[in-house]
Amino acid sequence: MDVKQLLDVMTPKVYQRISTAVEIGKWPDGSVLTQEQRDSAQQAVMLYQSRHNENAEHMSVEAGGDIKFKSKAELKRDFGVKEPVLESDLNDIARFGHNDL
Repeated sequence: MDVKQLLDVMTPKVYQRISTAVEIGKWPDGSVLTQEQRDSAQQAVMLYQSRHNENAEHMSVEAGGDIKFKSKAELKRDFGVKEPVLESDLNDIARFGHNDL
């Protein structure tokens, strides 16, 4: 089977099963992937991502084949991390009314 045929028949469900197998090192039935299977499955996952991954996660292959790198700010936003506002940060700005000058 060539790459085009593989990508044409791979459904999102099949992609997810292969991706999970690569991540945990086991097939859904619990059998362990051989190194050759893991290598082939990882290549299939990356090929699928290069064609279908429109919302790429950090350090994954996005549509077009490029690896997606997210900035620290993007990762914080994605994970819902908010920077604490310090009292000293609030006092750094001088505030004046129009008639105070």
